[in-house]
Amino acid sequence: MANQSKELPGIKVSLDRLVYFHDSEPRAVEAPHAFIYFLTISNLSDRKITLKGRRWVVRTAGGGMNVIEGDGIVGKQPTLAPGESFSYNSHHAVLSNASAEGSFHGVDSDGAAIHVRIPYFEMNLPSDQTDSANHEVD
Repeated sequence: MANQSKELPGIKVSLDRLVYFHDSEPRAVEAPHAFIYFLTISNLSDRKITLKGRRWVVRTAGGGMNVIEGDGIVGKQPTLAPGESFSYNSHHAVLSNASAEGSFHGVDSDGAAIHVRIPYFEMNLPSDQTDSANHEVD
């Protein structure tokens, strides 16, 4: 039987900040809107964990869905002892309003497969999309 992943109580992911950026360069025509997210993963459990990968589900307002899976988190596999946290930022590029959620996957100090959910957040384009400056999203 395969080692079933369990959600380990005490591992929390928080969205610290979300920044909108409009890229007007021709190369960005397919997804000219970027939402830069800043996340913190906190280990409030009693076990050391190592996060080995992630899975994002990005849904567009039009009903489309893109699943992004891969090894590591921004090229790292962070190990967090109890009380430690790991913060990073990355982005999702979209064509229209969208939402994102997902999970991080790894193992605990006993080698058991664990996961932690990435909270749902919305990426709504500002009403004035011609502004290419970065700005915070509420």
